[in-house]
Amino acid sequence: MIRIALAALLVCMPAMARADDPPVPATVLVAFDSEKIRPLIVEGVADRATGRKVEANDPVRIASISKLIMALATLRLVEEGKVSLDADVSDYLGWELRSPNFPDAKVTLAQLLSHRSGLRDRVDYIIPLGESLRARVSNPEAWFADAPPGEAPFEYANLGSPVVATVLEAATGERYDRLVERTVFAPLGIEACLNWVGCSEERVQRAVVLYRDTGEVARDDAADLPPNCAIPVAEGVECTLDNYVPGTNASIFSPQGGVRIGMIDLARIGQELMREQSQVFPNEMMLPAGEALFAEQSPGQDFFCRYGFHMQIIDDADSPCKDTLFGDGQARLGHAGEAYGLRAGLWFTMEGRQGVAYFTTAVPPRPSAEDEGGFDPREIELMARAQALPAANR
Repeated sequence: MIRIALAALLVCMPAMARADDPPVPATVLVAFDSEKIRPLIVEGVADRATGRKVEANDPVRIASISKLIMALATLRLVEEGKVSLDADVSDYLGWELRSPNFPDAKVTLAQLLSHRSGLRDRVDYIIPLGESLRARVSNPEAWFADAPPGEAPFEYANLGSPVVATVLEAATGERYDRLVERTVFAPLGIEACLNWVGCSEERVQRAVVLYRDTGEVARDDAADLPPNCAIPVAEGVECTLDNYVPGTNASIFSPQGGVRIGMIDLARIGQELMREQSQVFPNEMMLPAGEALFAEQSPGQDFFCRYGFHMQIIDDADSPCKDTLFGDGQARLGHAGEAYGLRAGLWFTMEGRQGVAYFTTAVPPRPSAEDEGGFDPREIELMARAQALPAANR
């Protein structure tokens, strides 16, 4: 009997890692409902140079989930009466933003947040300190040529995010990082930041380094963190925000993808969205899905079939979209993140009963540049692992 028990124990034990085995990629997944947050999977190495293991709330660059936070900040400013979703953003910027082929068509925050402004990522959306946002969006290549803003087809474009963030700055006189702190992070008791601006030294030291699947450092190793320069800066320009004028170029905060936040704190944002849907979003733009906020997109969209103000609906059984992550028949709201070998997500059920916030690193790149959207097999496997854990249903 003892031999049998020992044999069973050996079968259950994980194989011993060899010295030449690659480190386990940093992966964190937390589940949440309206009241509780439960870390379910916390594994891997946050910094291979030091061997530091990842912890549940270590801050990581969440890529495009940052857009959801930007939308939330925008809607808070709508509540404050600082901005209007349907106003011409030129009125806030102090200069005229127009599609070159449609000079009489205004551009609005609603269009920008729903990727219907006509802006496209045919020009670089990273605009360093010392360069001009106005000049970048004056390039005809930045615009869809065949339809005006509002009528242009849905096209996911990072370039719209620096425009939105700059509009918010111009309307309030606040730097984008500070207004997000005031309207989103501080009320929820979250310590998070954009491009590490505003995060404490202790928080910076907990940074999750992003690695590519080759093991190459992609972002946020020691050389990429404060006190080194952590914002994009043009050649010959000093890396300081001392003379930055809000409302000129908020691209320096990477609003499209530069939020650094831990998964427990990201889950708090998910809880806020679940608890206060009617307050967070104006009623006329909320559910049912497919109306107003979540407009059906063109048939050519394989991933962003239902997308609104930087929120997406996935896993909808009635949709032909290639967006299955959970596979349990429950549609979910949220946003995905993908950059620098990272995959991440913040998702919660339509009924607001349960959600997850997660990231995993060192994910292989897509097979081709044309392969856009959809979830990586590692993400799908991660969801299956989490759903199989007893703690997932407590």
